[in-house]
Amino acid sequence: MGTLLHKKNMPENLKIAVISVSTTRSIKEDKSGEWIKKQAAKEGHETVLHLVVTDEIEAIRDMVTHVVENISPHAILLSGGTGISPRDVTIEAVTPLFEKTLTAFGILFAQLSFEEIDSAAILSRATAGIIGRSVLFCMPGSIKACKLACNSLIFPELGHIVKHISEK
Repeated sequence: MGTLLHKKNMPENLKIAVISVSTTRSIKEDKSGEWIKKQAAKEGHETVLHLVVTDEIEAIRDMVTHVVENISPHAILLSGGTGISPRDVTIEAVTPLFEKTLTAFGILFAQLSFEEIDSAAILSRATAGIIGRSVLFCMPGSIKACKLACNSLIFPELGHIVKHISEK
């Protein structure tokens, strides 16, 4: 079955969880998370959760596990903690939870970032994977990076991805 046929029959109104990783921002200062929520609504999706979690492996892992098991969103959009500083531990927290990895997401995000920020794109460790019946995307916390990831990659394919992971 071709991509166009898959996209023709994909779900449209999805449940989204937005999690921002930060030790310095509160929910009130979470510009990236707020933008993701607004953009999800424009796409016809419902944000079922928006919160900020601290930059600690166990806190991130526990929150993602809780969200997958108790809220069961179609997608979790996680921003922040994807860089290379010692406090950036999002990737270490979530990748052990992945049942499948969407390896092309990180590659494509890096390519698109390179077009915008040149060689600094090498510092991003954006990644995505499947946990149960949810897809999780990890992107940098800057609003510019969130817009790039969501507009260019995540929202255009989200229904298609959810269709596949919902199959029996």
